[in-house]
Amino acid sequence: MNFHHLGIATNNIGKSLSFVKNTFEVISYTDTIYDPKQDVELVLIVTKSVNLELVSGSTVEKFVEKRQSYYHICYEVVNMDNAIESFDNSILVSSPKEAILFNNRKVAFLLTPIGLIELLESEK
Repeated sequence: MNFHHLGIATNNIGKSLSFVKNTFEVISYTDTIYDPKQDVELVLIVTKSVNLELVSGSTVEKFVEKRQSYYHICYEVVNMDNAIESFDNSILVSSPKEAILFNNRKVAFLLTPIGLIELLESEK
């Protein structure tokens, strides 16, 4: 399991992207993508020090309302089923499904004692 990105909840992807571009050394970023399976708009930003995923939409509205921008931490995993099973005392809140932002690799979300964790299937 390897760290992949931090998920950041926002109600304005453009404004958040501008902040990141003005604050961090941005290497690249995707276009804004709508993922109907998650009902969110997404942008993945690669910076010199960390990858950030900006997330906007109904899924993160409650986070934004509470001014909680940290949404999740994502780890890339080789075997999704084994990774899910390895998280003791955790609740699977979103079963594995294809994610448009990651070229239809599967993602799953678990509520753990340390917060929300996204698992991203490794590229084959």
